[in-house]
Amino acid sequence: MNPPKTDARRHHDPEVRGFASDNYAGVHPEVLAALALANGGHQVSYGEDDYTGHLQQVVRSHFGATAEAFPVFNGTGANVVALQALTDRWGAVICAESAHINTDEGGAPEQVAGIKLLTVPTPDGKLTPDLIDRQAYGWDDEHRAMPQVVSITQNTEYGTVYTPDEIRAICEHAHERGMTVHLDGARIANAAASLDVPMRAFTNAVGVDVLSFGGTKNGAMSGEAVVVLNPGAVRHLKHLRKTSMQLASKMRFVSVQLEALLAKDLWLRNARHANEMARRLAEGVRAVHGVEILYEVQANAVFARLPHDVAERLQKRYRFYFWDEAAGDVRWMCSFDTTEDDVDGFVAALEEEMAR
Repeated sequence: MNPPKTDARRHHDPEVRGFASDNYAGVHPEVLAALALANGGHQVSYGEDDYTGHLQQVVRSHFGATAEAFPVFNGTGANVVALQALTDRWGAVICAESAHINTDEGGAPEQVAGIKLLTVPTPDGKLTPDLIDRQAYGWDDEHRAMPQVVSITQNTEYGTVYTPDEIRAICEHAHERGMTVHLDGARIANAAASLDVPMRAFTNAVGVDVLSFGGTKNGAMSGEAVVVLNPGAVRHLKHLRKTSMQLASKMRFVSVQLEALLAKDLWLRNARHANEMARRLAEGVRAVHGVEILYEVQANAVFARLPHDVAERLQKRYRFYFWDEAAGDVRWMCSFDTTEDDVDGFVAALEEEMAR
């Protein structure tokens, strides 16, 4: 069967891959097939469609009988909507200083949601009960934003992964102090693949109240969702989704992407592959004299330190980002479509540039 005709033209080389971000990757073919399956005919808009309805069953199979998914456009939207639903206007969110909501969302939680972020420096991107207590105080002080939520990222911005017991300890600690727990799961599949446990093992099973579920970094085109695990913790989420401009009119096309990932094991296959490629990359890099791996490689990210001039030359051959340019720290990300040849070619290029 011939593909449908289009006046659009390809403007990139589909053989070119880099290590800048898993957002650079395209859409998994099974997700594209799901989008085509959901096309045609008319379906009720704004989430009253059959695909969004069925998505609830799929999500509950992963996160328990009380889970409810609210599809949104992107990860920042998921975080902003989730945190708004957990806080009052005077509320604050405790998070790691390196958290995506603090460093990479343009101040959206503060500007859009009006939430104060109370940040804590961490050595590896992970919060602990003791670190949380650096900001968990002053609930009766009207001069200080009230700590109401602890937000953690799984896996973290450093590629490190919380164990279920670590998250359980955080949830118990937060709940004892009257706070709720939000989990930014932009790469939740990579964490589950790394731990070799179901996603429920470190979410609803250990006390997480609300989850931002990420699909875009794992093969979706634009599929994210706020997943409410504890219905008693949130308020007016569907209204907040609308006023935050995250309510899709043709929601079936977001929901069917998440179904394609979650109905069976595509989410896990993609994440396992990306993680495996990161481990392969780390093994190759460790053999290159003068390059240092900064953190344990637990998911699909490799953080390294190398001479600045070498990194700049290498960037002309492969796309990637500096993490801390002054220190010479870089981040290399692997994706569901990263190949062994991609990794081996990159390591060979790194060796060449280090030898110059």
